[in-house]
Amino acid sequence: MNKYLLDTDICIYFLKGMYGLNDKIVSAGIENCFISEITVAELKFGAANSERMKQNKETVDNFISLFSVLCILDSLDVYASEKARLRKTGKPVDDFDLLIGSIAIANDLILVTNNKEHFNRLNNIKIVNWIE
Repeated sequence: MNKYLLDTDICIYFLKGMYGLNDKIVSAGIENCFISEITVAELKFGAANSERMKQNKETVDNFISLFSVLCILDSLDVYASEKARLRKTGKPVDDFDLLIGSIAIANDLILVTNNKEHFNRLNNIKIVNWIE
């Protein structure tokens, strides 16, 4: 069975009820879907920066509780080598995206994202877009 890391954009679309993502996550098996600490940070920032802070924080916290959250520690070697390689090629990737991608690679997960352009620069990454 495939296992997936949900990128932040996919989580936001899910929270907005878009693209039938609830059905896709259920179909994949929620136990086979993970989020990263980076995504947690980005979602919490989005809630804190919103006009409906309290309501959005509660929504985000409830969402986070549905998934196993993967730590960045085990992916830092992948992050370091990919950041150095990408910098040398002149094709850097945003640090948060690079960390999320590194977590997917280090944990042998398929990254679910609508941002294939940036993530495709990473070596050994597997990507799927559930909203195409």
